[in-house]
Amino acid sequence: MMRLFQILCIIFAVFAVSCKEETSPEELAAKAAKIYYEHLFSGNYSEYLSGLDGTDSIPENYREQLLVNVKQFVVSQKAIHNGIGEVRVLRSQTDSVAGYTNVFLLLCFGDSVKEEVVVPMVERDGVWRMK
Repeated sequence: MMRLFQILCIIFAVFAVSCKEETSPEELAAKAAKIYYEHLFSGNYSEYLSGLDGTDSIPENYREQLLVNVKQFVVSQKAIHNGIGEVRVLRSQTDSVAGYTNVFLLLCFGDSVKEEVVVPMVERDGVWRMK
């Protein structure tokens, strides 16, 4: 009887593992885009900038200029819309011909304005980055 129980447990475990859904590339791209934008609006500008494709190989003075531009954008959004309260993923769609995934985010501003933005994402060495 114990042997039958063990066999049933193994069959159930194999069945459970085989039925587990894997995370799609679109979901991974969407999660990455959302995290990058959350970094942006929470003041983690370097983390946001590290999510841009190609920024790991730019000169330091250019990187600093990009950081200043990003900071200025966030400050202006705080002044105009009372900042960003939330970033939501609406959907994502892969363009297999162009080789990137468009992630549609909804930016929910502090003054109740909502704006949909499209963030093209590319995968480089297993890491999703903004194009």
